[in-house]
Amino acid sequence: MTYLPDADRGLRVVFVRGLEMQASLGIHPHEKAAPQRIVLGVELVVRDEAAPADIGADDFRRVVDYERLVLLARNTAQQGHVLLVETLAERIALAALEDARVDRARVTVEKPDAFPDAASVGVVVERRRR
Repeated sequence: MTYLPDADRGLRVVFVRGLEMQASLGIHPHEKAAPQRIVLGVELVVRDEAAPADIGADDFRRVVDYERLVLLARNTAQQGHVLLVETLAERIALAALEDARVDRARVTVEKPDAFPDAASVGVVVERRRR
């Protein structure tokens, strides 16, 4: 699942994929006792004022900064124990929507070590500007 840019609608996509970190996440006693490895993906649909045919100003202030997006995801995941992967994904999505240029946010939270016979388990949530 991935968003696609849409020049006619003036939209671009900003993303972070495969962001690994430790987080305190889960409902089981062993998950509450120690952080576990998670992998995050964040995709944002962002308004592109230069679309459909122009080049925008080469100015950092006009874009959504993916470094800021990485820091936002890391900080949100480190704010204490969360029971559900859904809750963490929703928190990250809503934090991304605080930037007025972001129209939609899709967040994936994966737990790659949850089951030895599965590559990963997790959730994908989407939130949009009202």
